[in-house]
Amino acid sequence: MYLMFDEAGKFMAARLLSESEASAQVELDSGKRLKVKAANVMLRFDKPAPAQFMEQALSLSQSVELELAWEFAPEGDFGFADLARDYFSEKASALEQAGMLMRLFEAPHYFRRAGKGMFRKAPADIVAQALAAIEKKRQQTELIAQWARELTQGHCPAPVRAQLYKILFKPDKNAPEYKAVVQASRDSRTAPLDLLLNSGAIDSPYQFHWKRFLLENFPQGTAFAALEAVAPAADLPFAAVAAFSIDDSATTEIDDALSVQGLGSGTVTIGVHIAAPGLAIAPDSAIDRLGRQRLSTVYMPGHKLTMLPDALVQVYTLQQGRNCPALSLYVTLDEQSLEIHSSETRIESIPISHNLRHDQLDSLVTEAWLQTAQVPAALSKDEQATAATALHTQLAFLHRFACAHKARREMVRGKPESFNRPDYNFRLAHLQAEEPAGEETVQISVRQRGAPLDLIVAEAMILANSTWGQWLASLGVPAIYRSQASMAPGVKVRMGTRALPHAGIGVPSYAWSTSPLRRYTDLVNQWQIIACVRHGSTAALAAPFKPKDAQLFSIISAFEATYAAYNSYQSAMERFWTLQYLRQNAITELVATVIKDGLARADDLPLVLSIAAGPGLPRGAQVRLRLGTVDLMTLDVPATVLERLDSPEQAQGESADNPSAAAGEGDDEEDLVGAITIAVDVLDTPDPA
Repeated sequence: MYLMFDEAGKFMAARLLSESEASAQVELDSGKRLKVKAANVMLRFDKPAPAQFMEQALSLSQSVELELAWEFAPEGDFGFADLARDYFSEKASALEQAGMLMRLFEAPHYFRRAGKGMFRKAPADIVAQALAAIEKKRQQTELIAQWARELTQGHCPAPVRAQLYKILFKPDKNAPEYKAVVQASRDSRTAPLDLLLNSGAIDSPYQFHWKRFLLENFPQGTAFAALEAVAPAADLPFAAVAAFSIDDSATTEIDDALSVQGLGSGTVTIGVHIAAPGLAIAPDSAIDRLGRQRLSTVYMPGHKLTMLPDALVQVYTLQQGRNCPALSLYVTLDEQSLEIHSSETRIESIPISHNLRHDQLDSLVTEAWLQTAQVPAALSKDEQATAATALHTQLAFLHRFACAHKARREMVRGKPESFNRPDYNFRLAHLQAEEPAGEETVQISVRQRGAPLDLIVAEAMILANSTWGQWLASLGVPAIYRSQASMAPGVKVRMGTRALPHAGIGVPSYAWSTSPLRRYTDLVNQWQIIACVRHGSTAALAAPFKPKDAQLFSIISAFEATYAAYNSYQSAMERFWTLQYLRQNAITELVATVIKDGLARADDLPLVLSIAAGPGLPRGAQVRLRLGTVDLMTLDVPATVLERLDSPEQAQGESADNPSAAAGEGDDEEDLVGAITIAVDVLDTPDPA
């Protein structure tokens, strides 16, 4: 005697050894013995042997037409043996009954299980829906197989191309496009990224990095919602100054300008004037929500994504020839000693006389020129040179003040700031569209850190951010601060709501407030400063953000994460264009300085790269490198040391570079080496499922 039984949802057959009312002892063909509950026994039969019985029953089950069986099935619950007798004959054999059981069990869309060996036929509408779903799945499986074949043959189907970056970086593992890539990767034994490259799915390395950045940071696109720019107040008091800005030629969000009054009188007033969108943009307004969503302008060579809509930026940018709403800090100081006596903050309209462009003037405005004011004949008719000459006296005084202010900060820091590494400017020649295509000719020029114009702006912004930070704290008005407990290695700059010292800059407090068109933290702090100007000692009650306001902590958290992502992308794109520069100029060798074991920094390009060299190259060693093939997808280029150019004594004598807290507009970011290879986190290994 043999039994057919259900073992954990799987049908099996075995020889009966013994039986009780509750269970049976059986022996499988393998010799293994099992104890089977009586409730799980489905059939008893005498022949054929269990293995043959199961094989024949399975074959017979496939001959059962489900639609016909469904028609034969009675309403209500029924047993599989009853349906077998209706379908085959009144004397349906154990084999036919087993075949029917298997067929019913594998067709839940036609027959629902209702207990041991019992079933109920599904309603006609449910059957129709299930059959449609099965057909859809069959067609999808065929489509996935077709797409996979095309990918392995070097052609990318349009649906896969449309979902390319989602497949690579944010995949829906149930999507047919994703499954096709995984299947093709398995079939061809090729990494997914290589597979997609070979099939022409990725237009260019530049588009690969750009689309990935957009997917991760701008999934809804980069366009702004249609909003009307808020006009500034028309009744602002007019400032009797002639303010001028200092930026590079590509800057359109001009949010700081300077003025000087009282030269020759013994008491001079320096004005630091900041664009004031906070006068019109209300917290939690539609425009504010746009700014809070982006949190910062994104910069990259040849392109940028502004934090605020351009229409609004153009209303508040400090454009030459216009009277512009501004938040102004006036600092009064002794003309000779440069000691600061007092400061005052006003809300006003200021006239902008000039927009100076330092990339056009750095070669002219040198320390020597500031002392002589002689314009080279070649620049005598240049508009920028003419403007700088007209402002010579003011620029000379501002530079003198900047040097003194820097020296005071360095006394607090405990050591001087060094400007022994240059900044680099990127320019894409013949840029035809708003966005680069990635193949433009790139020009890289050097701008020495600490140049006079750079120093003037940096120290003015540090002065404003520090002065306003202390003023806000004295009135009990919370703000967003940047602080650093010490300059010891590993002590990082942190953001918070307390006015703590910033050791790296050498100031008692530091609140970013000078770029409200470009950074959301600065806009928040501007709202708080405006409240202080308008309400004085009661500003803590009137300011948009109150002490211990949870919103401030939320803004800080979001800003830090977003700002880090934007800076990472900017660094990646600068690396991309530097590698393009190597390719376009056929550079195969360069001179570099070792910065740590296995890493070197190019002396004349903004490039850090890994080096293959023997042990013993110390930090500061100067070497000549041979470059390998540039990989614009991973943003990497291998390098091998050809020779060492300096003596060991020279390398030991060199001191480590110090990060400059006064770079740019007073930004105090650490000068990190960063990753030299951009990780491509895609489908490295096909999903085993």
